[in-house]
Amino acid sequence: METPFKIIALCLPLLATAAASPAQADDYPNKPVRIISDSAPGSAVDVTFRIVMDRLGTVLGQQIVPVDEPGASGAIAAHAASEAIPDGYTLFAPAISLFIALPGKAENLPLMLPRDFLPVASLIDQPMFICASAASGIKTLPDLIARAKQHPNQISFAATGIGRITHLTGLLLQSRADIKLQVVPYTGGPAAALTDVVGGRVPLIIEGYSGLAGAIQAHSLTVLAVASAHRLPQFPDVPTAAETLPGFAAGGWQGIVAPLGTPATAIQKVNAGLQKVLGEPDIADPLALRGAFVSPMSPAEVNAFINAQQAQWRPVLQAFMASVK
Repeated sequence: METPFKIIALCLPLLATAAASPAQADDYPNKPVRIISDSAPGSAVDVTFRIVMDRLGTVLGQQIVPVDEPGASGAIAAHAASEAIPDGYTLFAPAISLFIALPGKAENLPLMLPRDFLPVASLIDQPMFICASAASGIKTLPDLIARAKQHPNQISFAATGIGRITHLTGLLLQSRADIKLQVVPYTGGPAAALTDVVGGRVPLIIEGYSGLAGAIQAHSLTVLAVASAHRLPQFPDVPTAAETLPGFAAGGWQGIVAPLGTPATAIQKVNAGLQKVLGEPDIADPLALRGAFVSPMSPAEVNAFINAQQAQWRPVLQAFMASVK
């Protein structure tokens, strides 16, 4: 017969193993959860992200700590997240541009699911707004297309980075409308670009609404179209690009992924928490007024969405890469 002391000794390794795997415990999360983002502190994406994460912390009963790691087209944040211990206490909030980035532009980009990370949840969609400087005199998307056909390569548009969704939307517009525009890339978000667009030095800008709201409300920008599938209830007078170019759609996206090896329990709990948060009107409605629309998905739906986006943008990327060789 085993002595009580021997039984205790035999159980100690099992207890230590259980303690070393907190993400698998029923009480996950039992400490703060870090979520890494490649957005710049104070940017429109960062502000939106923090609104959602603050409420998620309330739902999960633990602090959610946003960690901004901007730079290198998102590769810095992706590397930091991929190297994290896969225990559910470090997650990653990538933008769609990290999955459709130009190959070779930054190390380890574009990302692939589930090769590089495990899908967790979706946060928001942000359809692109195509706008013109008031000084340009361009009033509608058909007007822009007509002018661009008359003056190929003479009309420029501001985009926040080569290979980002703002740039890709401009490439898609040129392809679908059979026009030639000049891209003017900017870093650090739309603020620097807006200075030149509002000043009339660059006639066009493509960006999410939240980055353009002030200039639009001040009538410094004319909204030509939004690249959503249907007119947005929050912006009923803004035509969709698809009304001129059938099927045209382009938008930013932000979701949550986890390092490979993260326990399913942690992924499921974070997904369930975000489903609850994104379903709350006091979160969803204010975000919609900022041009960011909640987009709850299961992990499987996130994986399918990313695959579909990569398939949609692949020919656009290939055409661009061929044009610059």
